[in-house]
Amino acid sequence: MKIVIPGGTGQVGTVLDRALTAAGHDVVILTRRPAGDREVHWDGESLGPWAGAVDGSDLVINLAGRSVSCRYTPANLRAMMDSRVRSTQVVGQAIAAAARPPRLWLQMSTATIYAHRFDAPNDEATGLLGGTEPDVPGYWAYSIDIARSWEQAQDLAATPGTRKVALRSAMVMSPDRGGVFDMLLRLVRLGLGGPLAGGAQYVSWIHDRDFVRAVEFLAGREDLTGPVNLAAPGPLPQRAFMRALRAAWGVPVGLPATKWMAELGAFAMRSDTELLLKSRRVVPGRLLEAGFAFDHEEWPEAAADLVRRVRGAV
Repeated sequence: MKIVIPGGTGQVGTVLDRALTAAGHDVVILTRRPAGDREVHWDGESLGPWAGAVDGSDLVINLAGRSVSCRYTPANLRAMMDSRVRSTQVVGQAIAAAARPPRLWLQMSTATIYAHRFDAPNDEATGLLGGTEPDVPGYWAYSIDIARSWEQAQDLAATPGTRKVALRSAMVMSPDRGGVFDMLLRLVRLGLGGPLAGGAQYVSWIHDRDFVRAVEFLAGREDLTGPVNLAAPGPLPQRAFMRALRAAWGVPVGLPATKWMAELGAFAMRSDTELLLKSRRVVPGRLLEAGFAFDHEEWPEAAADLVRRVRGAV
């Protein structure tokens, strides 16, 4: 297949590009700073010569959008919204204008669209969308607005010849430097990988190889459209999540942290505590119903595999 990945130079794009290229597919990356033969310049905002890569492709996987690993200032939140919505709109315009449009458009979304909750898991059919939860910071609702607007931009695109799927993805865990797993493992190595603010908040995740396999699965299932949760079936409380990661690395103890300590740490890392404190209890209802089988269902085994790969690269 010819596969076009707008915004494909980040962690998730790197995972997909590496795996799909190794599988023999022709992968083209759309990026603001092209550096390789398979990379094409675009600005993420307007049509240009890059649209020629979309015309005649089989699959578009749009990952574009400002990183969420930042302080959630009003300016950064607006940049997150604008970069996601505008890039989705312009991808839709390129598909609509194509003489030979792709048969499938996978649009990145986020599991953050679901409510902060502890009582029950969120699947696509019965899950609660967030934005009105009590006792959470008011600005968390803006993340929900971003996710809703992101998906709506794909929904509204006039692309009748192209199947559309929104990937409500949990955190993709890969051994690559700079990714979320790398950050969490660094905390464990420093002895800081203990419960955070009590550790009851759920962590949803997906192993990088299952993420790739899910993308390939969706490419072959003509009956699946709309939102699909890309998350392992076994979300777990943060305290258990970090305990399993410590065990995988061989660190017996991790210092706990209070909410105010998390605020200080997030400020130092120029990130935001929503990424750490929101309870994301998300399960892959539609994937499981469609017959997708995860290779890494539970976190302790997945963490052990990722640690082996990290150590194998050293």
